Amino acid sequence: MTNSNGGGGMIRHATEKDLPAILSIYNEGIEDRIATLETDQKDAVYINQWFQSHTGRYIVLVSEGMGGINGYASIQPYSPRAAYAGVGELSVYIRRGARGQGIGGQLLRNLEEEAAKNQFHKLVLFTFPFNTLGQGLYRKRGYREVGIFKDQGILDGTYVDVMIMEKILPTNQKERES
Repeated sequence: MTNSNGGGGMIRHATEKDLPAILSIYNEGIEDRIATLETDQKDAVYINQWFQSHTGRYIVLVSEGMGGINGYASIQPYSPRAAYAGVGELSVYIRRGARGQGIGGQLLRNLEEEAAKNQFHKLVLFTFPFNTLGQGLYRKRGYREVGIFKDQGILDGTYVDVMIMEKILPTNQKERES
């Protein structure tokens, strides 16, 4: 996969050489406190284990531009139960300096296409209700709010709500192209 994205780069499957950039972007997300309940910076051991868990249908895509990797998107298992095999949980992270340039939308579009090819029926995600930039991205791609978990986790000593969103993926190529 090598599709041009809105930010002038290419979307492709991640490789091990991308892990330092992915780690840096994820750590920015942790610092910014808008995309994850994680509070501690991660290291190379963590990101290597994370990457090794993304095999088969559970993929990682990166957006690569002139300045290197600007963002990544991934699909994780939603649940280990067989009944949920058609549901994937997604994540999208964009480098601070590259946000708002269309990279997230292009990553998400490519991730959805790959998910459909890999027999996923639906993608879900968890976001903070105050992350309006992220929600805007997901809503543009047809995701809907399912609900809000009240006081779902603790961030910096305070309980925070977490919103779940979902999108049923198109079942045929014609629907995917629209």
